[in-house]
This record gives sequence, structure tokens and C-alpha cells, in this order.
Amino acid sequence: MKVTRILCAKRPNQGKVGALRDQAGRLGQVRSEVWQRFGSIGGVTRSDRQIRDQWLKDKRVFSVSANAWKETLRDAKGDITAYMEAAKVKVRQCIWRHTQDKTEQKRLFTALKGNDWVHDPYLRRMMRKHWKHGHNHTHNQIIVRSDNYTTFHLGGRVWIKIPGLVKGQRIAIPLDTHVAPTGTLRIILTDDDRIEVHYTIEVEAKQNCGTRTLGVDKGYSEVLVDSDGDHHGQELGAILTDTSDKLKIKYQRRAKLRALANNTRNPRKRQHIRQFNLGRKKLNRQMDQTHAHIRDIVFQSVHKVVDKAAVIAAEDLTAPMAGKSFGKNVNRRLASWTKGVIAEALDSVSSRRGSTVVLVNPAYTSQMDSRTGCLDGKRQGDQFYCSDGVVLQADQNAARNVLARLYDPDIERFTPFKRVKAILLERTERLRLGLLNPDSSCSPFGALSTESELPKNHPEQLCSGF
Repeated sequence: MKVTRILCAKRPNQGKVGALRDQAGRLGQVRSEVWQRFGSIGGVTRSDRQIRDQWLKDKRVFSVSANAWKETLRDAKGDITAYMEAAKVKVRQCIWRHTQDKTEQKRLFTALKGNDWVHDPYLRRMMRKHWKHGHNHTHNQIIVRSDNYTTFHLGGRVWIKIPGLVKGQRIAIPLDTHVAPTGTLRIILTDDDRIEVHYTIEVEAKQNCGTRTLGVDKGYSEVLVDSDGDHHGQELGAILTDTSDKLKIKYQRRAKLRALANNTRNPRKRQHIRQFNLGRKKLNRQMDQTHAHIRDIVFQSVHKVVDKAAVIAAEDLTAPMAGKSFGKNVNRRLASWTKGVIAEALDSVSSRRGSTVVLVNPAYTSQMDSRTGCLDGKRQGDQFYCSDGVVLQADQNAARNVLARLYDPDIERFTPFKRVKAILLERTERLRLGLLNPDSSCSPFGALSTESELPKNHPEQLCSGF
């Protein structure tokens, strides 16, 4: 598999930064034109090579080198294609709900995959709904092809030479490493005048994962809680809350200063406030450090889970939970919840270490009693109160329900939440009427009186209830 490595420039001078920023701004205009002309249905059937050949035939002239705008065109067209493929995922779900006719479903899926959807009225309507016309906001990147730069060692570190705006003159950039980058480079200039060099390398997958099957519950106060009851990354919630609360106070004060600068009649005072009080260099540096710390915690937690499991059942949280509101402060803190980073870590670490992540339907996994698999009980904070008086740890209870959902034949990954609720209510009613045996219920753990009785062997041996 491929992973991205990031290198930083070691104290570049302002002249080089200015030259690179000028070149990135001109390439940003090329990227904007690609998005504007080919970021919708007009670019579906045209590849970057076809667009490039047409521009060469038309003798288009850009204020950058030919290799620079060709690579920018290829990169922008790749982003448009990725955006379109992400929209297709949502359209496939619409097709499942649109018709139950297998022949019609196959026709629609085939047309969607082969980009023949442009000729189908229903697919065109669905793609227009989920694939909005994109616009470029990137004006700080330079794509350098693998054969268009050179590397050399000087002073104990690696330097790279990339083309500039002047023909025949190259810009030498010192890097903070002694290992030379390879392949295509992506040069990114940050707001605080830092230069980052991104490139991809091939990493060999290893088979050093565990042997068990576990369910995990993604949380805010901790990264993951597995079905064994182990909590991983318990410091995550404190870091997210502390960062969110500090940013709230900081942005409130910055808003007052910005209002003062906009309302003052003294131009010197206005300029002084904007220059010395409303900058973002220090703030961006602090946020980068916080994000790096959070990613470190998340990846370490996922590695601990993979140490035990060969198969990991996790909730599919890609769909937003509409209508959920917990108050202004809680919503603000949850807005910074890094569920995307957790999903990325699960996918990346499992691929590199040979384990498998299976996404399951997340509906009502936190509101079910894991001992019976029914919608019976109530969650309050970190506690889950069962109808018979037993109190379970809420996150551990949810993780067990996620694991049980892996073997549930009635609830699939994309089953609508209303249908899931109906199935769970039916099971709950059957349990109350005595028609469902608690010892062979929908939970792979069966009826257990205490948490200490939960088995730790492979759950596939405990699924006779399904």
C-alpha cells in the first residue's frame, strides 16, 4: 500500500518563498479554470490527456512552464474524478431505495459505473443532487513530476532543485531529512511561510495482527472501546474539550479586536491591530501541533486494538445524524470530534498489518442491551441502565452490540434506521412475551448476569442464536 510522507524545508529564505508563492498562484489560476470548465457534467467523458492535447492544439499560453501546468491539470482532473466517485457512493444508496427490481438495479449500477449515467434521466438527476459543481480554492500548491527535479546532499541534509518561473533557473530547497524523496512531489506553501514537500512511498503490508474478532465503539472521551471492555486513548476527550474551550475564548477576543479595527477612524490604529493582533501564524502553528498530537493518540489506540484482533467490527458513521442537538457548548465540542481521523486510522493500520475492518449499521447500538440484543434499557452518560436493574458500562455495551451486529442476518449495513428500530422493537416484544429465549438471543454473548461473565473467546462460537 502507499503512504504519504511529509518533509519540511529547513529555514528557506524569503526570496525563495516569494518565488514559489508566485508560481503557485499562477498554477492556481490553471487549477481554477479546470474546475470551472470540467468540474461538472462537461468533464465526465474527457480525460486530462484529452484536455491537455486540446489545449496544445489551441496553442494555449500560460505564464508557467509547460510541465508545471500539465501536472496541475492532471492533479485537478484527478480531484474532480475523486469528487465524482464519492458522489456515486450516495447515488448507489439511492438506487437501492429507488427500485427493488434486480434487472433495473443492475442496469442502473452498470450505467453509473461506466459513466453512461449522463444519458439516463434518473441517474442525471441523482448525480446533480449529490455532485455539485466544484470550485477551486487551492492557490498554494506546485506539482513537480519525478523527472523534473534533482536531489543532492549538502551540509548533512538533502536538497531538492525544482524549476522556477525563469527558464533554465532552478530553486534549491533544503529539507529537514537525509533521505531523498522519490516520485511526484507536491510542494505546499503554508500561511506562515513554511514549505512542505509531500510524496508517496510503497509500504509492504505485514501479517502481525491478532487472531480474534472484536467490536469497537468510537467515542469522544476516548478513541475506542472494544468488546473486551478495554478503553484506548482515554486522554482524547480532555484534549478536544480543552482545545475547543480555549479557541472559543480566543475567537471571542479576536472578534472584539476585529470590530474595533473596523470601527476606528484612526488608520494607524487599524493597521496596528490587524498586523499585530489578528495574525494567524502562531495560531496555525499551535493547531498543527494539536492535530499532530491527536493523530498520534488515535493511531496508537488503533494499533493496540489490531494487536488483539484480526477482524474488527466498527460503526459506519459516514452519514450525518440529522436532528441531534445537545446544547451550544456540547455541539461546539462535538464539532471537533475526529471521527474521520479514527476511520482513517482503522483503514490504514488494518491494511498495513493484515487485519480486516468490517463496517456495520450504527443505528441504536448505544441504546440496546448487549445481553439480550433488544431495545431494552436506557443510557445516561457512561452508564447503561438495564430493565432488570443491572448497570453496564455504556461504551463497552455499545461495542458488544457492534460486534453482535456483525452477525445479525436481519440488519445489514445500509438498512434504514427506521427499519432497524422496527426489528429491535419486534425482538423486544417477543422477549417480553417469552417467545425469545434469552439464552439464545440476538446477542452473541447470550444472557449474562454480570460483566465479569462475558466470554473472551472467539464470538463465532457463540452465535447459535442467529
